Amino acid sequence: MSPPTTIYVIGPSSTGKTTLCTALAQKIGLPEGAFVSEVARTVMREKGYSRHTIDQVQMQQDIMEAYFAKENELDARNHPIRLFDRSAIDPIVYAILTSKNDEEARERKKFLVETPTFTKALAKYRSNNCIIIMLKTVEEWLVDDGVRSLEKQEDCLKIFRALLKELNISYHELGEESKFLQERVILTLGWARF
Repeated sequence: MSPPTTIYVIGPSSTGKTTLCTALAQKIGLPEGAFVSEVARTVMREKGYSRHTIDQVQMQQDIMEAYFAKENELDARNHPIRLFDRSAIDPIVYAILTSKNDEEARERKKFLVETPTFTKALAKYRSNNCIIIMLKTVEEWLVDDGVRSLEKQEDCLKIFRALLKELNISYHELGEESKFLQERVILTLGWARF
């Protein structure tokens, strides 16, 4: 049995991740259990976090662990195609972004990247069966819903790029040049070789 194809859609807040994932799930005809969405919001709600606690490394670790739990669930279900709205990379980016200084950023990154569960996930992220799509900020799409962190969008994007490069993870970017949802769906499906 060949390994599943997994698509992760990542990037700063309010870049259209959930919109793209929903459209992809519909286009591919994914069963409900093969599409993972809103993990961070669920963790925040269940554990009493908010966008005002985004700087807590414990919050980011809890979100990361929730992604690993979802990964394990999907591994057990053997879906041939899986779709994730965000990834375990995102909490590391936010831990770095909200650090008080460079030293704290390095410590937080090291702490989260060196967890045994992230090491296991890293092998998946580097595999040929993994497609990572990073969405760049589209200024007019930024909407404050009271949950998302809309500050430092460009800094967040730079951290994503630097972290992906450091971890040797391949990815594709979508932004202003492809605002139409159908275009984004077609590009993503092409990268996934569907």
